[in-house]
Amino acid sequence: MLSISGKPGLFLLKSQTRNGFLAESLLDGKTVNVSGRHSVSLLSEIAIYTLTAEVPLREIFQKIFEKEDGKEAISHKESKDKLEEYFFEILPDYDEDRVYPSDIKKVLQWYNMLVKNNLTDFSEPKKNEEESKDGGEAILEPKAATPKKAVTPKNQVQKTSSAKKGGATKSAASRKT
Repeated sequence: MLSISGKPGLFLLKSQTRNGFLAESLLDGKTVNVSGRHSVSLLSEIAIYTLTAEVPLREIFQKIFEKEDGKEAISHKESKDKLEEYFFEILPDYDEDRVYPSDIKKVLQWYNMLVKNNLTDFSEPKKNEEESKDGGEAILEPKAATPKKAVTPKNQVQKTSSAKKGGATKSAASRKT
């Protein structure tokens, strides 16, 4: 699951392209081309601040899922007070100074979107061979550009070759003296 800056909702990674990747929107099912200029966040890398630690978003989704018996949570369009009260029931020690109402709205909107699309496995991901070496989630990365060979300008090649043949090449500065 991905969140892409400037684009509403969540996205599923579909395939890699030469300049980025294709992602499918969970809102409308449309495929979008995502380039390097977009800021992309993996949901597995997002956490919510509490007074003692950071809680992964997956764990918060799991708590909402258990509270709602697998059904949708309250709408993200509820009043600020209702959203904060609901979130306090889910995560009583969340840091109210660093978790804004807009963050709570986004968490609830994403949770409801995942439930609507039947993507409700919020358990910890299992580690397998496809995961990266540092234990992170395996993702498609754009191929690195192959370095081009250094090309010597023609005039330098000619001067070098004439010098090898025994011809003396003088610069304009040395001719004046």
